[in-house]
Amino acid sequence: MRASRLLSILITLQAKGRVTARQLADECQVSVRTIYRDMDALSSAGIPVYSERGVEGGYLLVAGHRTQLNGLSGDEAEALFMLGLAGQAADLGLGSAVSDAQLKLLAALPAAQRSGAERMSNRFHLDAPAWFSEADQPPYLATLADAVRNQHKIRVRYRSWKAENVRVIAPLGLVQKSGQWYLAGQVEEDVRTYRVARMLELEVLSEHFTRPPDFNLPAYWQQSLQRMEDDLYNQTALVKISPQGRRWLKAFLSSYQLQRCIDIGEPDCQGWQRMQIPVGSVFHSASELLRLGAELEVLSPEALRTQMQQMTMALAKLYSCSGK
Repeated sequence: MRASRLLSILITLQAKGRVTARQLADECQVSVRTIYRDMDALSSAGIPVYSERGVEGGYLLVAGHRTQLNGLSGDEAEALFMLGLAGQAADLGLGSAVSDAQLKLLAALPAAQRSGAERMSNRFHLDAPAWFSEADQPPYLATLADAVRNQHKIRVRYRSWKAENVRVIAPLGLVQKSGQWYLAGQVEEDVRTYRVARMLELEVLSEHFTRPPDFNLPAYWQQSLQRMEDDLYNQTALVKISPQGRRWLKAFLSSYQLQRCIDIGEPDCQGWQRMQIPVGSVFHSASELLRLGAELEVLSPEALRTQMQQMTMALAKLYSCSGK
């Protein structure tokens, strides 16, 4: 356990430069006193690590020192080849960089671990787009990725669902969701999300920007998804559903809805169960629930029940007249 922790500390110092004892203790989930002992052990082993005092102090490695990768376990080495980002890296203009990095990593690995690492790309593959849909291929993606990396502001002409407008944005990060690329960008003091495929024009400006020190892209994205789902499913419907309908729910409802479905009472003699389901707008919810056909009946709200009736009556009329 200690050997693994010492290697983790060494790699952290190499990657981050100056790191405080408290930061290392939090990352390794040990006490600060344990980190002090670990630093003494590294120094005794000949690792050129030293400390600087003061507010801006911390532990550092002597400039130019690099550790080898022979401390990687077999599982860790193979995991590096399971990142599944080759296609996305190519979209971002980094395909050759990923290939070169993998070659260098293979060269640095012990011979016994190379064959296992090379097998990973042939045994696991990430296909991000949803079924029966294609991934976005926005024309400005690679240029935008370069602006993100180099912290250049951009000017974009963007088409939202309301209108077209021009924005100057500080691009903080890119996210791919179900094959679609999104930009987290700062406009004045607000961070907003933009779909890259809706950018009609893009110009990289010479002006640099400073990233907010507390901005965390994964955390921002998760919070954005949560807000979107809360806004989309902001109401509750009371329904009665058959046993067959319950089996179909996983195919027709989102995971957000499924996690918040609540059974009301006990099933009747035919197995039909009352249930509360999160829903959104009346039209969207009616279209969504109609996929369950006659296996589900909406009991409330009345507006949703009326919409279901109107849509089913229109369907019945359409098909009763079909072919005439």
